[in-house]
Amino acid sequence: MAEFPALNGQSVSYGVLQYPAGTPNPPHTHPRSAELLFLVDGCLEVGFVDTTNKLFTQILEYGDMFVFPKGLVHYQFNNDLNNLAVAVSAFGSASAGTVSIPTTLFTAGIDSGILAKACKTDAATIEKLEEGLAPKA
Repeated sequence: MAEFPALNGQSVSYGVLQYPAGTPNPPHTHPRSAELLFLVDGCLEVGFVDTTNKLFTQILEYGDMFVFPKGLVHYQFNNDLNNLAVAVSAFGSASAGTVSIPTTLFTAGIDSGILAKACKTDAATIEKLEEGLAPKA
């Protein structure tokens, strides 16, 4: 909606996504909308985790579509090490929102001791993850 104000009140939005060779779109959610992804070039591995913690995955090729249900954790990965992948995502909201799981967990300031217990690891491991995800100065 910020880039295209005519969407205000229309309950739809879209985005064109480019995935460089060998790169993921890290696990994330859209709290206010489902996502319909249409692959226009390349190949993508996609997946989402349902509310019973079951992972659903698919390999998409040119012309394929995939639906990510509203609010569920999902990802995309261009597993082609040589070619770009391009997709169009459509949302049933002018403001679908995006919550990036790694960024939310490891850069929001949650105490590393709490995260260590939640992730069943130690604070040093959590701090290393936080350092790797911190914005570059």
